[in-house]
Amino acid sequence: MARLVLQRLALLIPTLLGLSVLLFLWVRALPGGPATALLGERATPEAVERINRLYGFDRPLLEQYVTWLGQLLQGNFGVSTRTARPVLDEFLARFPATIELTALALLIAVGVGIPLGYVAARYQGRFLDHTTVVVSLLGVTIPVFFLAFLLKWLFAVQAGWFPSAGRQSADMVATHPTGFYVLDGLLTREWDASWDALTHLVLPALALGSIPLAIIARITRASVIEVQNADYVRTARAKGLSASRLRRRVVLRNAMLPVSTTIGLQVGLLLSGAVLTETVFAFNGIGSFLANAVFNLDYAVLQGFILFIAVVYALVNLAVDVSYGLIDPRMRAR
Repeated sequence: MARLVLQRLALLIPTLLGLSVLLFLWVRALPGGPATALLGERATPEAVERINRLYGFDRPLLEQYVTWLGQLLQGNFGVSTRTARPVLDEFLARFPATIELTALALLIAVGVGIPLGYVAARYQGRFLDHTTVVVSLLGVTIPVFFLAFLLKWLFAVQAGWFPSAGRQSADMVATHPTGFYVLDGLLTREWDASWDALTHLVLPALALGSIPLAIIARITRASVIEVQNADYVRTARAKGLSASRLRRRVVLRNAMLPVSTTIGLQVGLLLSGAVLTETVFAFNGIGSFLANAVFNLDYAVLQGFILFIAVVYALVNLAVDVSYGLIDPRMRAR
């Protein structure tokens, strides 16, 4: 298992290097430029030239790439052309918000999707199974931004059960030592602040986790049905293994391999979907800041944030590979 982890970490270096090249070229292939987007109506040729010279955009591409890569290796992600602040500072200020949102969305998707898919497989062909299939299809087909607007209108505007925007109420006075608002409230024993932050997370997390929930439920259902009909399950049942132990130790455990792969893939979907969800709910995280960077062609922010998402995605895939060995002992010998 340790050898597998080291191999995956070694492969991560050339993967990220190749991604950095593609990302660098893609950002600079976008129409317009950061100087034009930053200056707007004041974008005279002289002003554009001054901005390009200030941020080094007038230098050859190879020189720009080598400079940027050298800065990355030193932990310097550059400076945002829109806010004039270091990208790393912007990232650290918004990182906790996106992680909180993504973690709760993933918890909802896994905590509801796996039991729902398992129950649907157990009652295959019955009303509960058909209902699960229909609901999962709706969850996949409804766009995230539309569901976000719908949840906001129903439960925030009409019912008033949840806040409609932000991470915390404007009149809430709270201490934030880590930037993770829910955790901060627990650490400082400011229970009202922790509860307030959690209520602000519910609607965005439901919207963001809807598609992963539907996909995980469908994959779990299909995997459990396949395992239930396997020869080794029938053999275990014929040898007198109790139904509860058969479901828990044989069926569910063997069905988890494709499900764990699906969960890992959904992390990337959650990080990309956070852009729309955070924008709808005015949630001050990485997603909303990245959306503004796209509109303003903020090269440093686009490159730094997308590269970070790629690193997270690669590490999640590594965690999925490790989980194979935990679920199936036969995978540890490979």
